Amino acid sequence: MASAAPSLRCRQIEESDIEAIATLLARGFPTRDRQFWLGAFAQLRRHATPPSLPKYGYLLESGGRAVGAVLLICSLVRAGEKDAPRCNLSSWYVDPAFRAYAPLLVSQALRNKDVTYVNVSPARHTWPIIEAQGFSRYCDGLFVAVPMVSGLFGGPRATVFDAKRKPPVSFDPRDQEMLLQHAALGCISFWCVTAERAYPFVFRRRFVRRIVPCAQLIYCSDVAHFVRFAGPIGRSLASRGLPFVIVDANAPIPGLAGWYSHGNIPKYFKGPQRPRLGDLAFSEHAVMGV
Repeated sequence: MASAAPSLRCRQIEESDIEAIATLLARGFPTRDRQFWLGAFAQLRRHATPPSLPKYGYLLESGGRAVGAVLLICSLVRAGEKDAPRCNLSSWYVDPAFRAYAPLLVSQALRNKDVTYVNVSPARHTWPIIEAQGFSRYCDGLFVAVPMVSGLFGGPRATVFDAKRKPPVSFDPRDQEMLLQHAALGCISFWCVTAERAYPFVFRRRFVRRIVPCAQLIYCSDVAHFVRFAGPIGRSLASRGLPFVIVDANAPIPGLAGWYSHGNIPKYFKGPQRPRLGDLAFSEHAVMGV
């Protein structure tokens, strides 16, 4: 006789589930231990989640035991003059014996049609699965820039200000709030200030192959602004020991010294708002540093 299907339930992750989910994810991602996941949940706890969206994500449980989970980082992000909901699907894992029920977990996580969902660090073997779930690729690769060499013999006059300083020129108050929120998450946040206005920038310290220090561009209001101010920004980051900057791109970026890597960590989305390049605000890279 065929064995009975296990009693399964899919529901939102609650505060009381965190210890068990940390153990589950440490089992599923051997390069990140349980302490890492407890730290990730601590960041999510501090993160301002829209009240109508999950605080942590969803779990799949069998007999009261967590056998699968997907973390969601839900935020309101800039969409023109308004804010729109966006959720970063992160760290999806289901125990092997329950893999056949993984679609139940994913369908629950993706059920809100008004939300834009993103996957910004998919493993290569999951690309066909993600596309089968209705996701579209919006970023094909990465550009590794050496911005400190830009504008050595001229260029726009600009000064890099810490995010905590109020610029003496025109700026968007929403940008200052965003900079401070990312600084609290451990990101490098600052203004690039000209005589006319202040431009926001957020970076995350990273190590390529765990050796080469670099900065990942998390947010700017337009990638063209990063190109324009690459010199002063690059020299400020280099003074922090970060000579290289990783930028999401679909081709080589004109005006920047560096090299383009096609197919390196592509990014996907599903929903009403196509994300733009240069906007990883409140993504897993910013919130959890992954």
